[in-house]
Amino acid sequence: MGCFKVKSNDDDERERIETSKRIDKELGKCKQEYRSTHRLLLLGAGESGKSTVVKQMRILHVNGFSDEEKKRKIADIKRNIRDGIISIISAMSEINPPVHLHHPESQPSFDYCVNKKHEQEYDDVFFSHVSRLWKDPGVQECYDRSHEYQLIDCAKYFLDKVDDVRTPDYAPSSQDMLRCRVLTQGIFETRFTIEKVNFHMFDVGGQRDERRKWIQCFNDVTAIIFVVASSSYNMMLREDNSQNRLEEAVHLFQTIWNNRWLKTISVILFLNKQDLLREKILLGKSKLEDYFEDYKGYVCPEKVNDEPASVTSAKYFIRDLFIRISTATGEGKHYCYPHFTCAVDTENIKRVFNDCRDIIQRMHLRQYELI
Repeated sequence: MGCFKVKSNDDDERERIETSKRIDKELGKCKQEYRSTHRLLLLGAGESGKSTVVKQMRILHVNGFSDEEKKRKIADIKRNIRDGIISIISAMSEINPPVHLHHPESQPSFDYCVNKKHEQEYDDVFFSHVSRLWKDPGVQECYDRSHEYQLIDCAKYFLDKVDDVRTPDYAPSSQDMLRCRVLTQGIFETRFTIEKVNFHMFDVGGQRDERRKWIQCFNDVTAIIFVVASSSYNMMLREDNSQNRLEEAVHLFQTIWNNRWLKTISVILFLNKQDLLREKILLGKSKLEDYFEDYKGYVCPEKVNDEPASVTSAKYFIRDLFIRISTATGEGKHYCYPHFTCAVDTENIKRVFNDCRDIIQRMHLRQYELI
């Protein structure tokens, strides 16, 4: 008769204890990893540049974009060109006073593009017509008045490159990837590590119908990065053509700042699109005081030697619209840290984010009551 080893109750108990220890150790490791991760929530109105900031984190800290990703992005870039030219030529008859084509020979290209505006595939013939249209002074004049209608920021950038994009061997550059505009819907998480510190950055759609999803991301947030399109002072909201975009950003910031769930969460303020703001101010066609009456009596608190006084004054006035909100209560439970940014400039974002890391670290330590 064979012999069987019977497992004793002591063996079962030892195994149970060892299993429990392993689980506790793993849970402790997960908890430590969770507590050591800096969670950053990117908020702001639509088209403020939030997704571009995320792309910069990928370029700077996640090895950029693969060849396959760049290849897939070509369709979106071509769509940006289509959307850009259609928006411009459609607005020519709608703005007041209207704008007309300068060259009669541009009319066939105009008609061709209008007829193709709902197409999803764009052949070389289409891009030939786009290229011809974009050179017409009437189209350029309408582009110069783009604050009077809705136009994506990257329109000029890609329309200037249309003859490159249409070639069969076109490969998007990092700058092309940054400039490409795709509407953010839902919540996207990007993870990266800087000097052994883990960051999770959450990008949430900024259009009004996307904002109801924001509350899903409020739990255990280390800091909020609020992104503002500073150059939007003369533009209307895409979702509501009666609402000034910069005013919308100010109201949105105030709502977030006073939200009872975020009373202890500090905000890093990215006053973005400084390049476009500078361009508009120096051009002088859209004066800031025509949209924000308080600017007439504004006294700039600082002087920057390497830029015109009008640009410095405009950007600090816009900054102060937000600072006034953050200092109104005087509670001191959370703080606002403003930075002037240009999200398509990799060196600028690298420098600004490096400046922010110490702030984020202090916020993180305060979050877990370590300071």
